[in-house]
Amino acid sequence: DPSGVTRVREFRAMVDALHMIGLRVVMDVVYNHTAAAGRGHFSVVPDYYYRLDHEGYPYTTTCCPNTASERRMFFKLMLDTLKIWASQYRVDGFRFDLMGFSFKTDLLEIKRVLHAIDPTIYLYGEGWDFGEVAANALGENATQTNMAGTGIGTFSDRGRDSIRGGGSFDRGQNLMARQGFINGLWYDKNEFANGTLQELLDAADLVKLALAGTAKGYQFVDNHGALMTGAQLGYHGRPAGYGQDPCDVINYISAHDNQTLFDNNQYKLPVGTDICDRVRVNNLGLALVALAQGIPFFHAGDDILRSKSFDRNSYNSGDWFNRLDWTYRTNNFAVGLPPEWDNKDDWAVMRSFLNNRAIAPGFIDIYSSHIFFRDILRIRRSTPLFRLRTSAEVQERVKFYNVGPNQQPALIVMAILDRQGPVLDPQNRSVVVLFNADKAPKTIVLPDYVELPIELHPVLRRSDADRIVRAARYECSTGSFFIPPRTTAIFLERR
Repeated sequence: DPSGVTRVREFRAMVDALHMIGLRVVMDVVYNHTAAAGRGHFSVVPDYYYRLDHEGYPYTTTCCPNTASERRMFFKLMLDTLKIWASQYRVDGFRFDLMGFSFKTDLLEIKRVLHAIDPTIYLYGEGWDFGEVAANALGENATQTNMAGTGIGTFSDRGRDSIRGGGSFDRGQNLMARQGFINGLWYDKNEFANGTLQELLDAADLVKLALAGTAKGYQFVDNHGALMTGAQLGYHGRPAGYGQDPCDVINYISAHDNQTLFDNNQYKLPVGTDICDRVRVNNLGLALVALAQGIPFFHAGDDILRSKSFDRNSYNSGDWFNRLDWTYRTNNFAVGLPPEWDNKDDWAVMRSFLNNRAIAPGFIDIYSSHIFFRDILRIRRSTPLFRLRTSAEVQERVKFYNVGPNQQPALIVMAILDRQGPVLDPQNRSVVVLFNADKAPKTIVLPDYVELPIELHPVLRRSDADRIVRAARYECSTGSFFIPPRTTAIFLERR
């Protein structure tokens, strides 16, 4: 009921109910643009709140007329409304749409004011650097690199693109051709892909950096055998590492924009890939996000193989394409071609996939993926080693094996150590995580792990969601680890 005070009471009741079951509430706030440019008959101060180009027209690089947070009264509007949401509605965090169109000083002042209300409030946003504010053209804007060290998070495209493949603006054949670490780059090509081994190794380095919190100072051995920092590793001509501490980085592989994780994988996996393997690829992506240092972010429904039938921009597509089926009977795949206005150019590509019923998951596929996601969250929660607080801790404790030019492709081996210094985990001296993206099993010997009390994580031993992972094993006398295809295996070194 949107009328009168009812909406206020309903919102407050919703927040209170979520708090009572142990959940915190983050609000998505969009201050960077408005639907109109403030030039109507009732505009008291036309153009004041907007950035104008050299001809006097509002910039529209955000998609609509761009607001100007450098104008004192517009920033006051931002600050006053955020204070109300935090103090009167008890909202616990704010996600800033296109945060890079505001300035670093804006966000720092917002953080200061909101933390006076509740010091646990978390702020994060889209720190993309483009438009009229790019490269600090109007001042130090709130981008990925500029916000490092502030405790205000930014979404990381580094891990996203290397894990899932391609980029946000891919169209046509590139949707299939540009595979990622989890869905076949070099090791399982589809008919359009021509990815090389070197591209896979480069992607794996970016995934490793993401697992280490995308920190600019993190040192590790790259696929050429060189000792690199995150800032020295490249990403489209820019430093790949930009974070100062783990809380600076939001790890994700899907969000409301662009295709869901499931839809993205359908484009990129070979047509003949069976549904069981498609589910495993989805789960592998979720595990990489969940077990990385930093803040994990998951798109609603990724755990139930959510599909929007390839809709790349569904904000106005209604429930038909945005449906979430909590009975797990359908993931909403192949409910029709998505709306014309932002999808028509790819309709020809979509049709062949939407007509292939063999890639539509059933109840067992969807439910098992959901249970796997719960398991992987339990594993993240089970030890503080997956939630390190500082870049110094990450450097000291996170180590990668299977590195350099002779590594086994499509296999990432990460150890998180608790053997020296302050004890973080009273039960475990280290955690060993193996991500095998390949469609073949892998065995790797780790000399550092000979004759140690190693066991598969108890959550995985008991799991009904992934019985294949139970075949993962450790050989004490040799320090060898065996991991099945398309599997994430977590081992614990007990105290």
